Amino acid sequence: MLEIKNLNVKLEEEDKQILKGVDLTVEAGKVHAIMGPNGSGKSTLSYVLSGRDGYEVTDGSALLDGDDLLEMEPEERAAAGLFLAFQYPIEIPGVGNMTFLRTAVNAQRKARGEEEMSSTEFLKLIREKAKELKIDTEMLKRPVNVGFSGGEKKRNEILQMAMLAPKMCILDETDSGLDVDAMKLVADGVNALRDAGRGFLVITHYQRLLDHIKPDVVHIMADGRIVKTGGPELALEVETQGYGDLAGEVA
Repeated sequence: MLEIKNLNVKLEEEDKQILKGVDLTVEAGKVHAIMGPNGSGKSTLSYVLSGRDGYEVTDGSALLDGDDLLEMEPEERAAAGLFLAFQYPIEIPGVGNMTFLRTAVNAQRKARGEEEMSSTEFLKLIREKAKELKIDTEMLKRPVNVGFSGGEKKRNEILQMAMLAPKMCILDETDSGLDVDAMKLVADGVNALRDAGRGFLVITHYQRLLDHIKPDVVHIMADGRIVKTGGPELALEVETQGYGDLAGEVA
């Protein structure tokens, strides 16, 4: 589903290397988690995959279902099936949630050569998805994320993911700033989307999210590289030992 080889990335405006040869393969139907200390390059990886400005790829490749992600514009990556849930979702005053979601869904369908969804079809689908995610329908009538709590913003991101039905979902510290109840609701939404045709890359600092979203594979990232890979027990090891020893094993 997602194949990254020897990915090297630096900041465009300063000669600072952030990613230093990342190798990672995420299979369809699998959930991979990336953990690591601040500054290890976790969020940079998500930004580069989604096409955010400000980064220069100096070497390596990133393929989504065999297609070169790095050659695509951000909107082309989205239409190809890539989705990024942000750590800090932004507010969009003046744009209603329903309007935003219908425009996004139909823009992607059009880009893929599919028929646009009618108002009736869209309304039926969004009500169904909102109910699954325990999202109040009043929230759908408000401007995007305006006045939302942290938990509501994150659940709104998961609703976007459910509506767009991407192939590859990247969650960049989605648990950041959430209390336990909000985190469980978000995790339930993610788990509801797990299926054989979809891959997940979950970036997190904390084991607590992985208590609810059970990963198949856990990677530890340090200094721009993946330094260790293992099963879910690796996240528990981090919880008890911290990152220092794990990074030191490879250094």
